Amino acid sequence: MKKLLCTVFVALVAAAGSPAAAAEVNIYSYRQPFLIKPFLDEFTKRSGIKVNVVFAKKGMLKRIQSEGRNTRADGILTADISRLKAHADAELLLAVKSAVLDKNIPAHLRDPEGRWFGLTKRIRLIATAKGRVKPGTVKSYEDLADPKLKGRICTRKGSHVYNRALLASMIAAHGEAKAQAWAKGLVANLARKPQGNDRGQIQAISQGVCDVAVINNYYYGKMKFNKKKPEQQAWSEKVDLVFPNQGDRGAHVNISGAAVTRYAKNSANMIKLLEFLSDRFAQQMYAAQNYEYPVNPAVATDKEVASWGRFREDTVSLGKIADLSPLAQKIVDRVGW
Repeated sequence: MKKLLCTVFVALVAAAGSPAAAAEVNIYSYRQPFLIKPFLDEFTKRSGIKVNVVFAKKGMLKRIQSEGRNTRADGILTADISRLKAHADAELLLAVKSAVLDKNIPAHLRDPEGRWFGLTKRIRLIATAKGRVKPGTVKSYEDLADPKLKGRICTRKGSHVYNRALLASMIAAHGEAKAQAWAKGLVANLARKPQGNDRGQIQAISQGVCDVAVINNYYYGKMKFNKKKPEQQAWSEKVDLVFPNQGDRGAHVNISGAAVTRYAKNSANMIKLLEFLSDRFAQQMYAAQNYEYPVNPAVATDKEVASWGRFREDTVSLGKIADLSPLAQKIVDRVGW
């Protein structure tokens, strides 16, 4: 009996003293570790929980699937609602209940079942050529299909997650038939075959290839302050930014976000990290370092980003946008975007 009690006591002491069980959290991150290190270090300072980061921009979902129950990932940090929804649909995420997250993150920016949470907002803006497009000519996404812009628009491929989400928002607003007619009209107005990334569209405007493009807002900030590539700074000076649909539903919003993995070994610690990322300190830093907007309505937008203009956002549920994404892809294929 003494031997048994001694064994149990040793086991309990070992479990209580195990740092892996109580003082760490492992995340797979779409963003490079050095970009998120400052606020993760602050989280460790405040909580005593060490954060281990694996950079996994590509193949994150397949990696977690292949690792199964043996995955080291307690959570993920990634971008775009489609990527978050894909992890949820693959049953790789844990449903979380947290009063802190519910308070800090508006309902349309988090999963109703608690499987994913938005942490920053990115707005799908319209960029127009200074001096070639009169202010007020383009006020909405719907205007992109107007024949007056024939041969004047540049975009990246319609199948990219950013444009697919935008098209899904058009379906949510107008229905499938009208959204397809809009996409067809947009394609008819293209100045060139869809190509490149969002920065490439601003470059095309600066070179006179087109006069109008659709971009995520943070690309403008990254170009404007890109000291390593001053040519990108010059591109940004050639455009005006338009926050679309301010007279009706508002500008289309997407997110970067996070989630707890289904087989997390440190799920409680990951929830603490999510709560920290949704609160004031991290929200200000997390959004500002990538020229995005905080999801927490109590946190002010970075001064530089705020200087680009105030806007009304579309509050359609991002869960609905994700659900409509496959239909949006079918429309992209039909119209040849």
